[in-house]
Amino acid sequence: MPYTLRGRSMLSLVHHTERDLTYLLDLSRDLKRAKYAGTEQQLLRGKNIALIFEKTSTRTRCAFEVAAYDQGAHVTYIDPTSSQMGHKESVKDTARVLGRMYDAIEYRGFSQSTVEILAEYSGVPVFNGLTDEFHPTQMLADVLTMLEHARKPIHEISYAYVGDGRNNVANSLLLVGAKLGMDVRIAAPRSLQPTDDLVTMCKEFAGDSGATATVTDDIEAAVNGVDFIHTDVWVSMGEPVESWGERVHLLLPYQVTADLMASTGNPRTKFMHCLPAFHNAETVVGKRVAEQYPELANGIEVTEDVFESPANIAFEQAENRMHTIKAALVASLA
Repeated sequence: MPYTLRGRSMLSLVHHTERDLTYLLDLSRDLKRAKYAGTEQQLLRGKNIALIFEKTSTRTRCAFEVAAYDQGAHVTYIDPTSSQMGHKESVKDTARVLGRMYDAIEYRGFSQSTVEILAEYSGVPVFNGLTDEFHPTQMLADVLTMLEHARKPIHEISYAYVGDGRNNVANSLLLVGAKLGMDVRIAAPRSLQPTDDLVTMCKEFAGDSGATATVTDDIEAAVNGVDFIHTDVWVSMGEPVESWGERVHLLLPYQVTADLMASTGNPRTKFMHCLPAFHNAETVVGKRVAEQYPELANGIEVTEDVFESPANIAFEQAENRMHTIKAALVASLA
């Protein structure tokens, strides 16, 4: 029987094999090249996809919509004000309704259990656009971007994530690196590191793939020689600035600065960020933070000079969200 991912959901990447991920990355590359060349074929004509967003979004929403439109599919955007889910109707019931109308569902929100219930009861493929625990579609984009810039076999690529190691990006970077045989390092204060259960699971995956999966509070060791440094915001949307004090104190040594980039000893090290990034005081949040913490006026998790340097490939990373999401949709629905 030919290899296929038809009908598969993407909830966390825990249940995707190395072969599954490699197939999606290869398909992403092919679809990206076809779009650039103007030779893309529409394989999803007549398909309808529900996009459920409990959290705001720029990249995820635009990537899903453009990917679907490029392939001839239709989408319905559903935000918290236009859906009964969780308010007057359970997630389970919502899943059973949408599954009768749509060919697939995307969910971006808070609880991992919500996206799993949607997948269990809808009867159609479900794609996790972000939950508090995992960000799988971001990971495909991240790995594709690293492959494009490292120009070496995937098993020889090394990268470090520095910052809050408990969030969905850190969790997912540890997971995808372990699955794909990469050298992945998470550098975070001990109180902000991934859970023991996740680390244990990822080390088991690393044993199968030949990956090196490291979690440490030693940032200098973590970034030594790496090809890429990743980071993410230090605080979640909605948290009051006044509550950041302890976290700022813990994470300031993990800020991505020009000195940290240089400390890798690798002049080709690139900087990556899932965005949005607080790299100056030009946003409402950035301004408020700078007023309370003047030492962060030139950036919070990353400084302005790094973000505006040639080392920053975050915008190529953002574009690749669309190409990799398109691959996930085509692989599952075409």
